Amino acid sequence: MWWLWVSSWLVITTVLLPAHAYKALSDDTLLHVPLPETADFDIHTGNLLAPILIPRVPGTEGSRKVLQHFVDFFRTSLPTWTVSFQNSTSKTPTHGDTEVPFVNLIARRDPPWSQPGNVGRLTLVAHYDSKYSPDGFIGATDSAAPCAMIMHAIRSIDDALTRKWTNMQAQGDIDLDFEEDKGIQVLFLDGEEAFKDWTATDSIYGARSLAEEWEHTMHPATSIYKSPLDSIELFVLLDLLGSPENLPIPSWQHSSHWSYVKMAETEHRLRQLGMFKSNPKHIWLPEKDKKDTDKFSSYVMQDDHIPFIARGVQVLHLIPSRFPSVWHRITDDGEHLDLPTVEDWALLTSVFAAEYMELDGFFGKPATEHAKRHDPYTSKTEL
Repeated sequence: MWWLWVSSWLVITTVLLPAHAYKALSDDTLLHVPLPETADFDIHTGNLLAPILIPRVPGTEGSRKVLQHFVDFFRTSLPTWTVSFQNSTSKTPTHGDTEVPFVNLIARRDPPWSQPGNVGRLTLVAHYDSKYSPDGFIGATDSAAPCAMIMHAIRSIDDALTRKWTNMQAQGDIDLDFEEDKGIQVLFLDGEEAFKDWTATDSIYGARSLAEEWEHTMHPATSIYKSPLDSIELFVLLDLLGSPENLPIPSWQHSSHWSYVKMAETEHRLRQLGMFKSNPKHIWLPEKDKKDTDKFSSYVMQDDHIPFIARGVQVLHLIPSRFPSVWHRITDDGEHLDLPTVEDWALLTSVFAAEYMELDGFFGKPATEHAKRHDPYTSKTEL
């Protein structure tokens, strides 16, 4: 990632849309959202995070192991999700004439009655590759931890999705002839990192390939959404998260500021309710009161969202304006993560997704840990 001034070659076609009208989760529902657990996020043994904390350069055995970890996760924890892959190859500045393979993982869950092309999807995104150099680079904030955060979030809301959709079918609250359904998908993208120096061709290999392919893959002519690209309602990209440093994230895009506000309000509520473990003084999303009429930055951050936002996709880019001090250094490893921050981001992502998917009232019994350590009425003033 680096800075890129908007120039003539990047044409942003995003159409300004009104903010989504979904409501926030009630306090009662918040207490039912599964909390992140040490068993998942321990850097040595955690079920979600530990297997990603290895070098995973595209085309290497480490990359294949991490991809298999994702596949096993969906097979065992989320068997109702559909998993597919998008493959491409490319030459790089470090491999001569050898074509390097890149594999993007796409996982999605749509309402069981939905028709092809009629589903708009919340899309949670992170890249899973690590840098080619320095040798042995792990990339814990960049972006092993964001991948694990997303895994926790979708597992946390999966049962509630089932309850909601089962209830809708039982109530007959479905128009099968013309219904704009809402689904959710995950993109774990390969090849975000440059092999040598960040350029338009030596970077975001997987994202560039996927965006182009989806733009030209057409749904049936009678569909609400013309292509898989068009089906992305909101592209939420997590990157460089999990550092112990206080690294605020600005609202990067005017067109998606409504979603930034939604997540910032959720962060504020979780802090008020005493549900975060990390430093309460570290506010991650400080621009929730920024108005649509205020001045937004005239530049964008280079990252996997570039080929999507250039094609009109709305993007919520969750990346700090000042990078962690370990960025692209060998020290960006598990030992330099702040696990309370990692777990809090996983919880925030869970709640944001639950609100977006309108799951208020569809969660089960509150977890014991919630009841013991996160009672909002006793901890609200203990920030």
